Amino acid sequence: MIELPEEWIETSLSEVVQINPKSVLDGDLTIGFTPMAMVPTAYHGTIQFEEKLWLKAKKGYTRFQDGDVLFAKVTPCFENGKAALVSGLPNGMGAGSTEYFVLRPYGAYVEPKYLLALVKTREFMRNGALNMTGSVGLKRVPKDFVKSYPIPLPPLAEQKQIAAKLDELLAQVDTLKTRLDAIPSILKRFRQSVLAAAVSGRLTEEWRNTHNAYDWKEEKIDDLVNVINGKAFPSKDYQASGVKLLRPGNLHVSGNVVWNDKNTTYIPDNWLEKRPELILQQNALLMNLTAQSLKDEFLGRVCILEESGDVLLNQRICSFESKLKYDIKSYLYIYFKSPLFREYVATLDSGSLIKHLNVKDVKSYSVLLPSESEQSEIVRRVEQLFSFVDQIEQRVKDAESRVNHLTQSILTKTFRGELTAEWREQNPDLISGENSAQALLEKIKVERVEAAKQKKPVRRTIKKRVIRP
Repeated sequence: MIELPEEWIETSLSEVVQINPKSVLDGDLTIGFTPMAMVPTAYHGTIQFEEKLWLKAKKGYTRFQDGDVLFAKVTPCFENGKAALVSGLPNGMGAGSTEYFVLRPYGAYVEPKYLLALVKTREFMRNGALNMTGSVGLKRVPKDFVKSYPIPLPPLAEQKQIAAKLDELLAQVDTLKTRLDAIPSILKRFRQSVLAAAVSGRLTEEWRNTHNAYDWKEEKIDDLVNVINGKAFPSKDYQASGVKLLRPGNLHVSGNVVWNDKNTTYIPDNWLEKRPELILQQNALLMNLTAQSLKDEFLGRVCILEESGDVLLNQRICSFESKLKYDIKSYLYIYFKSPLFREYVATLDSGSLIKHLNVKDVKSYSVLLPSESEQSEIVRRVEQLFSFVDQIEQRVKDAESRVNHLTQSILTKTFRGELTAEWREQNPDLISGENSAQALLEKIKVERVEAAKQKKPVRRTIKKRVIRP
């Protein structure tokens, strides 16, 4: 049980807000129409809207107005935190999906941003999800849950202080998120610049001068490696166990071969004897020869098969075996991932919507080849730099995790009174007597009684502006 500040009282949402209140407009006026896709998930997100005539949106939709707090009640939108403070609507009025709950304070006694913070808390979303009713995929938060949900009620002045404090702190959180979100693209560009420097000689220019190594040559791939093209295996032989069949979907953007329940295909062991030339060795260098749908990011992707064990090479992938006295695959892996080779792949046109690389395109491609010792130095430096980038990426992920928890941590402190503890000490007159939470609740009760007397929806009349000459 959370101990609230003594100046606060606990009540329920139905005691302090109207839930899905009815309101109408006079005349053929424009309002904002907000489908579910236009409701944000971020705390500071703003609802978007399309302009519609009130007459075309007043029936069959949930109605709301500026100053209301709106949140989704259906799965998965509720769990995703689709909620917002409504503002900026044409004529101050709006309508939208029937899958919304609308919270409207009685009078001006509850700060809307305080309500928004409540429905954004992990506790509200978790408890709402646990109390959902309906069939799978169509579960909804029941109205009774919302009506009875407990809300700690501070004095109004403190509510406003909380709203201002949340705006300040969560804006800082958003800034942190924005900066963290920008880092992956920066690291991606850094990796590409390292690869470009590696295959152009810039990365090892100083090393080359020190070692008097200037013998870079242009060599065709066909002169350096045997290019082995995979073959098709009959789909009737696909089975739940046996020998793994390497297919394009196993080549991951990380540069590793990835197996999972969805992309792993097996064929009988007897294929090892039938097609021994297609058995892949550990640390085999592989290249995908086809694009994925109409996108060509997949085309020319290279990976290293780190695992040992029997794996057969399927069609649309090729592997490389060195013709030289040393293993050139590590250098070629870097070359094939570099912008230089990617630019070459982009120029190829197979004549069909989905692009393909032919083995002859790969064999005829010429690479700039340094000496064996400089290749080793290039591989070492690239691996060292990439290892450094990997460490940064992990730190970014850790920071993102902490920042993602920061918003909920702030909201938790909010509803324990911790966020404004110092403010309460400095402003005792604003939270006592006529300004106390108890007095505030009494005023809300009066407003609630008056609202209950209104049997018909409140009709809001907005005068049209007359432009005089």
